[in-house]
Amino acid sequence: MPEQNNPVALLGDLYKKWTGKTATGIVPLPESGSYRRYFRISDEEKTVMGVYNTDNRENDAFIYLNQHLLKSGTRVPMVFCKDLNKYIYLEQDLGDTTLLDYLEQLKGSGDRNEMIRVIYKKVIEAMPALQVSAAEGLDYSICYPRAEFDIQSMMWDMNYFKYCLLKPLKIDFFEQDLEDDFRKIVDWLAEAERHSFMFRDFQSRNIMLFDQELYFIDFQGGRKGPLQYDLASLLYEAKTHLPEEIRESLLEYYLALFEETFAWFNREKFLKYYYGFVYLRLMQAMGAYGFRGYIERKPLFLQSLPHAVRTLSWLIKNKPIPLELVCLPGVFEKLAGLSKIQEYDVKYEKFTVTICSFAYKNGVPQDTSGNGGGFVFDCRYLINPGRLEEYRDLTGRDEPVIRFLEKESGVTDYFTHSRYLVEQAIDVYMKRGFTSLMVSFGCTGGQHRSVYLAERLAAALKDKYPVNIVVNHQELGKNTAS
Repeated sequence: MPEQNNPVALLGDLYKKWTGKTATGIVPLPESGSYRRYFRISDEEKTVMGVYNTDNRENDAFIYLNQHLLKSGTRVPMVFCKDLNKYIYLEQDLGDTTLLDYLEQLKGSGDRNEMIRVIYKKVIEAMPALQVSAAEGLDYSICYPRAEFDIQSMMWDMNYFKYCLLKPLKIDFFEQDLEDDFRKIVDWLAEAERHSFMFRDFQSRNIMLFDQELYFIDFQGGRKGPLQYDLASLLYEAKTHLPEEIRESLLEYYLALFEETFAWFNREKFLKYYYGFVYLRLMQAMGAYGFRGYIERKPLFLQSLPHAVRTLSWLIKNKPIPLELVCLPGVFEKLAGLSKIQEYDVKYEKFTVTICSFAYKNGVPQDTSGNGGGFVFDCRYLINPGRLEEYRDLTGRDEPVIRFLEKESGVTDYFTHSRYLVEQAIDVYMKRGFTSLMVSFGCTGGQHRSVYLAERLAAALKDKYPVNIVVNHQELGKNTAS
């Protein structure tokens, strides 16, 4: 890659220019739902985050909002330096613990619900400054991609839901009727006051716990908008799946706080549109899961769909949209009853090892646990039984192929070493309370060597550890669990 297009080289140069030191490490972070690329940059004394993003309109919005939010008293990462001609900037490293990570750590705790209330109340206590104080003097013309969350923005969200979720799932609907329903909803929601700063993606992955304080990140999509949207995003996030009783108590906490803080705040006006924005945000989120999962082929995102659909079912029953709609209620009903979505609802109560075989030509399998990392073993240099006519139509699960590979000392050595590495990781991860590990074996066709090694490792681990073993042969289309 030419240096001018190499983010590692560019960020290394910027870091040296800023500190006068050469970075000792520039490590890419796992990809998220955006196209920005993040790197942890370190030397002997400190670490910072490096960001590479070729959309400078988004970069401009982030840096402007960052400075403005700091002035309003909101905790956001400091931006240390930038070179937007090269699409890069350096910002404060806030560690790795998101609000979502914190909630995961609470699982199994006897007072988990009370601890959830405590941390969410702290988030809500930051919202007057974030939503109201930050709006004072803010130049919304710099916001990205629009200055205001208006009818056009809401229609984009509705169509995201339609084209990226309903269409891939082959949910049947009459297009004009659905568009008419969308228009009724956005015309109604457009009646809500839009005088505050709307964070836009106000969810648990964008809230960091650092030095015993809460910080907020990824607000580059912020703009002028309604108060209700960010609270809906926070409390009805599918990934966190808060119990409804907690959602209601936190809603009441928010209402009481804003009534106490702002004389102009009107509880009834807020509640008139609140659940409408919950529906809108939920549809936007489901559209995002569909886009990342079905179109970009990142299956991790599909794991949130069952939670979103369960929330949708609760809303339909308890907080129906107060409008005469022709098509959308039927679409919601079809979604709620779609068995395919429930297939993504994978629940494990103990440590899980996912073992995959794959063909390199089709790409390395995605980690669907949300943790990233794991092992990828390249076994293409091992002898390939697929080149022999007698084994060509068989797989690494068939006895003739197994016998052939077991006679090869190179294959045995390869398995021994890879198994050792995996078992070392399992031993440590289980002690540290981790929940999963992914191991992938790749070969040319994903049929013989990789399948054999995946099956052999699964059998060995099953005999040694009290864990879930999930085997996924990407090219064979077969999944098994133990």
